[in-house]
Amino acid sequence: MASAAAVRLKIESALEGRFPSALTPQARTIRETSPTGIAAIDALLEGGLPVGAISEITGPASSGRTSLALSFLAQQTREERVCAWVDAHDALDVESAAACGVRLQQLLWVRCRAVPAVKARTHPDFTRMDQALRATDLLLQAAGFSALVLDLGSTATEHGARIPLATWFRFRQAADRTRCSLLVLAEEPLAQSSAAVVLECGMKAGTDAGRTVLRGCTYEVSTGRQRFTPFLAGKRKPPASTWEATSKSEREVCA
Repeated sequence: MASAAAVRLKIESALEGRFPSALTPQARTIRETSPTGIAAIDALLEGGLPVGAISEITGPASSGRTSLALSFLAQQTREERVCAWVDAHDALDVESAAACGVRLQQLLWVRCRAVPAVKARTHPDFTRMDQALRATDLLLQAAGFSALVLDLGSTATEHGARIPLATWFRFRQAADRTRCSLLVLAEEPLAQSSAAVVLECGMKAGTDAGRTVLRGCTYEVSTGRQRFTPFLAGKRKPPASTWEATSKSEREVCA
């Protein structure tokens, strides 16, 4: 009986004139990346977060998602690149951002505000989320930003799940066109197939430095989805990585 390889070769030879390499899978795309500034995560992602694509950083509160995003922006602003942070719930601590190395003069901070329920006639989460999505759309279309963080970390998952897939597709197209790295912070993945990378974050340990501050936090990060990576035969990628965030000031907290 002919082997599977021989049968495949025979079929490919028969179809070669009409459909070249009909049964040969397409090579995976290798995409440009930017380092996060965290060696363990850069190794996990084989270089860093993709440029011109959507990266989702997910996890509950105090899982390290904000610290990871701030580390990434610190790398970007250190190179004099302009970045933006769209803050759906006005939760960003700028002192912690500065302590992480983010150059605030290179950062545009968009703060979404709650609209009184009587005027909004809808749930406050929707008004904040709508503001954040509109701001993100405008900034992506305007171009000029090397990185943009859409912080939906405090948005209820059921509300975030109502964001239309067409919105994420539009964001993906705009990010690719403008070469902007779009980071989405949320408790659960929202962008679905439009996301090039999904990172799942969680805290492993934290040392108390008082009643309100945690220091020496250790986080665990795993990849839920990763596209545009090179295929390396015989090499298995580690399922997760750990990293430690050490506060540079007493005001910095794990987020």
